Amino acid sequence: MKKEDVPQDPSALLGVTRDVCYVKDKDGKYTTDLSIGWDVKKQALDNAWDDIKERVAEAALKVKKGEISPIYYFMELKLMDVGLLSSYTGFWKMTIRRHFRPAVFKALSDEKLAVYARVFEITSEELKHFKG
Repeated sequence: MKKEDVPQDPSALLGVTRDVCYVKDKDGKYTTDLSIGWDVKKQALDNAWDDIKERVAEAALKVKKGEISPIYYFMELKLMDVGLLSSYTGFWKMTIRRHFRPAVFKALSDEKLAVYARVFEITSEELKHFKG
């Protein structure tokens, strides 16, 4: 790609980051240039964020229906999986999956809830009294 052809299409990451592109300068030598975005990448990012928003909305609905605990919702909201949540909390993956059960969640100690709250950057009360 030539330096003058580097895409400069605004995206959701405008002002947050820029991409380094390898381009040929006027002498035909490779160099780098910065791009603020590219329509194809913007589309891909928008699709990914739409999927994430859908997963979070589905998790909120499951919590409201009493099918799963708020821990699952906040895990989805913070873009975590069970493995990552396990590494942050120190709880085993199996234990976290048990905590997804509403009955088990209601019986959790304040200390365990505080661990989850710290990881999710919320209060224990917000975790206990889910408002979604």
